[in-house]
Amino acid sequence: AVNGLAEWKNRGPQKDLRSVFSIHPESVTLVASVESGIKSPADLKGKRVNLGNPGSGQLQNSKDVLSAFGMTPDDVQAAYVKAVEAPGLLQDERLDAFFYTVGHPAGNIKEATSGRVKVRIVPVDGQPIEKLIEKKPYYAIGKIDMANYPMAANADAGMVPSLGVKATFVTRASLDEEIVYAITKEVFENFEKFKSLHPAYSVLTKKDMLQGLSAPLHKGAVKYYKEAGLLKYVNPDLY
Repeated sequence: AVNGLAEWKNRGPQKDLRSVFSIHPESVTLVASVESGIKSPADLKGKRVNLGNPGSGQLQNSKDVLSAFGMTPDDVQAAYVKAVEAPGLLQDERLDAFFYTVGHPAGNIKEATSGRVKVRIVPVDGQPIEKLIEKKPYYAIGKIDMANYPMAANADAGMVPSLGVKATFVTRASLDEEIVYAITKEVFENFEKFKSLHPAYSVLTKKDMLQGLSAPLHKGAVKYYKEAGLLKYVNPDLY
């Protein structure tokens, strides 16, 4: 959105966007039925795959993974439904696989892995993914803890490699500096309480939350981070 790319191409760069902090890491998660034989994104060709609803970041993530493996949506039988619909379609055998960019554990993934149809979480890794990360540095190596999904066919796999992105808490540049300062201070000075709000937050550190930011930093956030001695963790190009 900041650079006017992908689904924002027609609207142009969103120059008013400002980062406040990164939140939890999200994984580009590929879920597939065991019967489909999909064990890698390379196996998706010709399969019935939900890529995500139009205009979503998930759709762009899915397209990026396909592209990394030399494919476009035309190479699969693409569906474009919301993530909440995909587990049911997979269990109804109307999909072979679906992508979902999400922090873990996730209810939709638990639903998908707990039905009649046996399902696996597919590794999203290898040289194609390494090259994608080099090309688009807002991506990173991610991991999915299979302990969260005991009903999955590969529940004993430990940590499944994936493509990672960070969810970013953003606002507009015009929002009052003191409001953003107050929000930022509240989160960081009650950090343990914040981490307890969702299981996906439990791995966060203050340093992590200041890295992988997707837009310039808001002045109110800069004010707090400078005051708290945290600004050293932020890319100087962002403030």
